[in-house]
Amino acid sequence: MTKRALITGITGQDGSYLAEMLLGQGYEVVGMVRRSSTVNFERITHLMDDIEFAAGDLLDQMSMIEILRTHRPVEVYNLAAQSFVQTSFGQPVLTGETTALGVTRLLDAIRIVDDSIRYYQASSSEMFGKVMEVPQTEATPFHPRSPYGVAKVYGHWITVNYRESYDLHASSGILFNHESPRRGLEFVTRKITHGVAQIALGQASELRLGNLDAKRDWGFAGDYVEAMWRMLQQDTPDDYVVCTGETHSVREFCELAFSRVGLDYQDHVAVDERYFRPAEVDLLVGDATKACEQLGWTPRTSFAQLVEMMVESDLEALKREHGA
Repeated sequence: MTKRALITGITGQDGSYLAEMLLGQGYEVVGMVRRSSTVNFERITHLMDDIEFAAGDLLDQMSMIEILRTHRPVEVYNLAAQSFVQTSFGQPVLTGETTALGVTRLLDAIRIVDDSIRYYQASSSEMFGKVMEVPQTEATPFHPRSPYGVAKVYGHWITVNYRESYDLHASSGILFNHESPRRGLEFVTRKITHGVAQIALGQASELRLGNLDAKRDWGFAGDYVEAMWRMLQQDTPDDYVVCTGETHSVREFCELAFSRVGLDYQDHVAVDERYFRPAEVDLLVGDATKACEQLGWTPRTSFAQLVEMMVESDLEALKREHGA
């Protein structure tokens, strides 16, 4: 029998790559979208004929109960959230309602409708925040440094709680930073590659950024969605760190991106204190040994390949846009 999966946040970066992968494996895919006149389907335009859409909202538990009852998925991937760290400082309550309490509403809907549904929760390396050890593993204590990180910690622990309290097959992927050409322009990696493309094409001369010394463990989103799926194929639910195990600074990202178009980042990047966080996360780097050994998952895309892929994509997009 064909498996059916529900993806919340299907219009986002991860949702689009996950939908592609599941469709390729023969799944029927249902995407939950909020009723809005401004829903952006750009990332999944090429999949529109293959996806069934259902109106729902993480702020409204009844809408999720209705979706589960109507579509009867066997797997649910919760990727929806207010997912931009900087925005969470300006909208902490909304971030808590969606990124934290939204998880509870969805888990409780599963408990009510069909407790055999397998559930994936998108946890985040931002939960580690002010890190207690390097590298970070599934056992590293959390010390979030943003409302987003705090909300993700709540979502993570309520997933553990429902797993232990109601015997749900509920797993969390503690994903470190994962990027792609489909990343939103508000995220620093895409801001850099888009800025590089603009400068290379003569459409801009300067790129303003925040903390160039912040270090992250960056991987390719297309690789990471496979780990999500593998978690739900296990006999026993669990939590897994998903990462590359390498750390690179924003400065390194800039250096590599600008060098791809034959430029020196120091000639074009200006540090702007407006882009510094109120509480900074300085160093994130994970250890994916458990995911490697238990899921058989390893990242396939290198840091250099990721940066090149993103720069090339933005160059091509801007050329098309301006008829070059």
